[in-house]
Amino acid sequence: MYKILKAKFIAPNVKSFIIEAPLIAKKRQAGQFVMLRVHDKGERIPITIADSDIKAGWINIIVQGLGKTSAHLNTLEAGDHLQDLVGPLGLPTHIENWGTLVCISGGVGTAEALPIAAAGKAAGNRVISIIGARNKDLIIAEAQMAELVDEVRISTDDGSAGRHGLVTDVLQDIMDEGIKPDMIVAIGPLPMMAAVSNQTKEIGIPTMVSLNAIMVDGTGMCGACRATVGGKTVFVCVDGPEFDGHQVDFKELGMRQKMYKKQEAESHKCFLEKQMKKLKTEQAEEVSS
Repeated sequence: MYKILKAKFIAPNVKSFIIEAPLIAKKRQAGQFVMLRVHDKGERIPITIADSDIKAGWINIIVQGLGKTSAHLNTLEAGDHLQDLVGPLGLPTHIENWGTLVCISGGVGTAEALPIAAAGKAAGNRVISIIGARNKDLIIAEAQMAELVDEVRISTDDGSAGRHGLVTDVLQDIMDEGIKPDMIVAIGPLPMMAAVSNQTKEIGIPTMVSLNAIMVDGTGMCGACRATVGGKTVFVCVDGPEFDGHQVDFKELGMRQKMYKKQEAESHKCFLEKQMKKLKTEQAEEVSS
């Protein structure tokens, strides 16, 4: 059992957790993730480690409540416990002094980009962060990122903050200003990573993406997270999660991600109905008392 030390919402439906896990905190590196179960009958889900403190013995994960398990996880508070927490898993991010590193993130992908941006800066790169979101309320970790990098630029789909447009528009702005990135890391929704990779492939900028494939065990045994990169089958959990964005078959990966969409939606709906029933029962008990 792993104790939750702190828990707070940092955006609508997005919650940050500080979890007591000294051994994982000691070993984790940028780009790595954990597999967790909320309870003993729950599914395993992969979550990237956003931060850690070796001395205090904790790790930080940031969770968007999109499905049943992530929604359940986001109901937990400080003092609650997770059933299982395994990690760090996956290969650490390859970091070197490229020159100018642009970290592009969308949604909760910014949580994954934080340690990579920090490692890139520590390696001597000039680091520019581009954070994208649908609207200003969904921008997370902007202040944390600003402390790590040389510059942060924001884009929102509705124009409520930063540039009105997409992260690819901001990247184009940067290049139009005469800045030639030497390396790009893109983390976020699959369509966003595909769009960035298509954009940078045309102009020959190396681009690394972090794939968020369906995972079951996180050890390469089940094969659920397989993807095609450079015409070869890879297992995202042990061969990645980061790959050359110009070599990824995004279309195939997108189809695999949708395989259980119907079942996931039904499971999420069932969980929300149970939560609503529980809330009504608690409210009725309060009124009767």
